[in-house]
Amino acid sequence: MDIRETSETLRNKCAACFRQYNKLEHLVEHMRISYHSFHEPKCGICNKHCRSFESLREHLIGPLPKIECKNIFSTRGCKFCLAILDSPYALRGHQERCQLSNTGLVGRMAGLGIRDSLSMDNGRTRGTQVVAMACKMVGGGTDGSLDLCARVCIIDQYENIIFHTYIKPTLPVTNYRYETTGIRPEYLRDAMPVKQVQKKIQDFLCNGEPMWKIRPRGGRARILVGHGLQHDLDLLQLEYPSIMTRDTAEYPPLMKTSKLSNSLKYLTQAYVGYDIQSGIQDPYDDCVATMRLYMRMRSQNHRVESYPLASDPQNRNNFASWRQNELERMSPQQMLEISRSDYYCWCLDRDAY
Repeated sequence: MDIRETSETLRNKCAACFRQYNKLEHLVEHMRISYHSFHEPKCGICNKHCRSFESLREHLIGPLPKIECKNIFSTRGCKFCLAILDSPYALRGHQERCQLSNTGLVGRMAGLGIRDSLSMDNGRTRGTQVVAMACKMVGGGTDGSLDLCARVCIIDQYENIIFHTYIKPTLPVTNYRYETTGIRPEYLRDAMPVKQVQKKIQDFLCNGEPMWKIRPRGGRARILVGHGLQHDLDLLQLEYPSIMTRDTAEYPPLMKTSKLSNSLKYLTQAYVGYDIQSGIQDPYDDCVATMRLYMRMRSQNHRVESYPLASDPQNRNNFASWRQNELERMSPQQMLEISRSDYYCWCLDRDAY
């Protein structure tokens, strides 16, 4: 009796998140709506899939961790990328490489003047280029709470500054927010108008490709990385296709377990290993932080799949084409094999470009 019950329990256990169900049809329904995939963050000890790295962190070192995993992680786990190393000695070397340092003086030097190296190469550079953008806002309106973009910085994937300027807001500034922006009235007096900045950046991002023709693979347009990108784009009055943006505030593996966004300050401290946004904030530091987060997510080694997204019409990963009785004859592992992700994993950028 005990053996039979154990077998049934295992039969109704999700192969990804290990959730158990009393009935097999409940497990099938769970797999239909969960979009488990091999792109999810996964425990390197028990192989449990987690929706986000925050969920994985709770599984390993949270208030109620899995004890076996916690014990191994405490001696061989990297607290930044959450990888499991072969030995404590290997961990020390890995963690020294994994923890990066603040940009320091280089970042502060970025704010000393205008820099404009924006140019179109019309696809001469092999592969899709990646750039990161960050803005700083001053306040408008009667109470100074209305965000007005007053400074923008763009870097390439090697952390070189390719564009930096102050921007003259279209509305009167009522709060310069000097304690965090470091911006004074004289910086904006002869600054570049928003429309001019918008055109420069849009032309640079599109890289000679018409907006309507931009496609996610094989085109000339550049990938744009940032944190809260839509807010920055709106204030710059700039349109850019979402298929070409990589937002660390909206990337599911980097979000909270409640599916809300983490701050860039927290993400940088937790996953890159240093502090930013203390005192006067420099947009260059934000650019570097988002680029490093993006490159860390992009460098993950996941299994190569021909059609990795649940939205890809070419595959049978949304379970819609399978009959209920066909799915119930599958093992949990077989159901996981046909399941696909409902978000675009950034590791696909490495394979696609």
